[in-house]
Order: sequence, then structure tokens, then C-alpha cells
Amino acid sequence: MFEGKPVWAELPVLPADELVPLVQGWESAGVEGVWAPQIFGAPFTVLAAAAAVTSRIKLGTGIALAFTRSPLETACSAIDLDHISNGRAVLGLGSSAERQIEGSFGMPYGKPLAHMREVVAQVRQIVASGHTGELGQLEGNYHTLDLSHFRLVRPARRNEIPIYLPAVFEKACEQAGTVADGLLGHPLWTTNWLRDRVGASLRTGLDKAGRNRSDVDVNLMIFTVINPDRKEAIADARANIAFYTQSPQYMRYFAEIGFGAEAKAIQAAFAVQDYEAMANACPDEMVTAITILGSADDVRTQVLERLAFADSITPVVPQFGMPEDKAARYRANIADLFYQ
Repeated sequence: MFEGKPVWAELPVLPADELVPLVQGWESAGVEGVWAPQIFGAPFTVLAAAAAVTSRIKLGTGIALAFTRSPLETACSAIDLDHISNGRAVLGLGSSAERQIEGSFGMPYGKPLAHMREVVAQVRQIVASGHTGELGQLEGNYHTLDLSHFRLVRPARRNEIPIYLPAVFEKACEQAGTVADGLLGHPLWTTNWLRDRVGASLRTGLDKAGRNRSDVDVNLMIFTVINPDRKEAIADARANIAFYTQSPQYMRYFAEIGFGAEAKAIQAAFAVQDYEAMANACPDEMVTAITILGSADDVRTQVLERLAFADSITPVVPQFGMPEDKAARYRANIADLFYQ
């Protein structure tokens, strides 16, 4: 807990001799849960490994790419993880970028909000009723599943597994308020964006669905660099911010937070694979608008400002382009400040 609110951690894929003591240490320290991200490989594998050596900590896919597999496979993977962990699975589902889904994975992207609504609905139906043999055909615009002969070997451990949806823009926040159990805030969010855009959009979705604010857990992922040498902290975080900026899907976001020209320059450098130019095009002001950094006291103050809009947090090291020894040091600093 941090100031009375739960703290999560991000779990990378690691060799067993590194993963086991890490997650067991987090559990002992009172960490609420771990998110395993999907870059390419599905996150269920590393979470199953963590489930086998822990007993309390929640295990979240943060996020699993929703459009790269059938909703049936996603549901069954979540059900299996929930069985292995004795009911600790959390299913985070994200759309990712069109060029990654259609280019790298060769799967249809479509209209991401509508596609996500369909996946969430079908996954929930399978979790709740996959053991009954009564699902029949699930009709959708993206997935039509003939489950008339499908039946789980045994019922899911729970008839509902919590589903979290990530967001950058307002419509995704609204959708989380309408259909999800949690909103996983993007680490690119600035404090101003969180204050001015997120709350109102989430409330719109809640009102549409007749839900209360307490029905959705808002978990903020926050790039966090705890280092009293502010200049070094900014330098260490810069490559990570430049990496995220290269994605065209975020262009509107960077323009609206005041860094549109910088984002264009970073994307132009990325197009020719000039990574040094990408970093050079990312100014200090852009890094500090997004990343919480500075001394432990400075970081505490900044995080408390964001925590006023959230129910739980996930401080993460901005480790793209960062040497592993520094990333390990920053992970230890996060543990010292945020974990019991």
C-alpha cells in the first residue's frame, strides 16, 4: 500500500531463478498484484509460473493483445490461470497498434473500440457458461464462434474474472467505464491529461451504463525514476519516451499535450532508424511532463498528485534504452518507496 492505496508491479519474462525470488519478495512486501505485458509472446505463461510460487498476489495480463487470438482462446487461457492461481487472475485486454496487429501478427484490427466490446462480451460469456454446453453460436462482427459442441472440462473457478481495459484517449476511458472492471491508465499520461480528460470521460461511460465510480478500479501505470540527480534521471528516461513517441497512433495525444512538433521529429528519425536523433529530438520538458522523477520526496509528492484521481498505481521503470544495471537500481528504489 502507498498512502492507503494498493500498489502493483510490472513482471517481465525472466529465468525461473530470477522470477521466483522477485515475485515472492513482492508478495512478502505487500504488493497487490503484478502485470505481465504482451509485447509478442502471450503473458499467461509468465503469470502461470508466478502463480505456482505465490499464494496471495494478483496476476494480471497487462495487457494481453485482444485481437491476436480467438476470444475462446483468451477466455480459456484466463480460466486456466484462474484455476492455477486459485482465483487470482485479472484479464487486461488491449488493442495495440493497427500496424502491429495486422503487420506483425497478421490478424484483423477493424474498429478497435467495437472490436474490443465484442471480445469482452464473448470472453465473459465463455467464462460464465463455458461449462454448461449451452453457449451455442456467438454471433459477432469480428468473431462468430460455433460453441454448440464446446464444453469446459470443469466450470471456471469464478463465473466472472475481472477485465481491465487500457486507455490513452477519451473514448477508451469512456468504454472502460461502460464495460470493464478496471481502467489501466497509460504511462504516457501526464498529470494534466489525467485531471482534464480521464475523469470526465470515465464518468460519461459509467453514466451510460448506470454504474457507480466504485465499479471501476482506476490503476495508473506511471514511469518512475527515483534519483536525486535530476539531470541523470531525465537522461535515463529520455530514450524510453522517444521510443513510445515513434508510434503514429499517439500523434494526436502528443499534439494535445503540447509536443506535436517534437513527436513529428522523433517519428521522422525513427523512420530512418536513427535512434540517437530520436533521443535528441525529445526535450527535457517532454520527459518530465510524462515521467515522475527526482528524489524520493519529489516522486512522492508528484505521485500523490496523480493518485488523487486513481484507486491503485503501478510504478514502472522506463527501461527502453536503459542499461540493465540502472534498471535494477531503479526497480530497487521503487520498492523502497512504494512497497511495505
